[in-house]
Amino acid sequence: MKIVSPLPQKKARLEIIPLIDIMFFLLASFMLVSLTMTKQRTVSVNLPAAASGQTNLKPDNIGLAVNASGQLFIEKQPIALDALEAMLKDKLKANKDLPVFISGDAATPHGAMIAVLDYVRRCGVTKVAFSVKPTP
Repeated sequence: MKIVSPLPQKKARLEIIPLIDIMFFLLASFMLVSLTMTKQRTVSVNLPAAASGQTNLKPDNIGLAVNASGQLFIEKQPIALDALEAMLKDKLKANKDLPVFISGDAATPHGAMIAVLDYVRRCGVTKVAFSVKPTP
């Protein structure tokens, strides 16, 4: 025998508004955290300022750095020009439009920067640019 309760039975409801609030909070948190994550792939140098400078970070590019004494670095590792040629040619086989960014210290001699630019161009790279920081 089944006993019937005098109280009316309510259907269970799933409240989704608190769930939406939590999802928006998580989305905003992940967006803010991802904006603060910057990946420095080259030796830290004191970049010269330029009025037309803009930030351009892409994972599929090569960052070369030339310090004030003229030594060449790729992703914080010193590299010789002949090793750079072999590495660039390997990367160019996979991506013909490989961009290369050259950053130099403000005290780096102009001739050292031009020598690296010329060498990268002779290796077959067509997209080469100098990295500068924007003026405030």
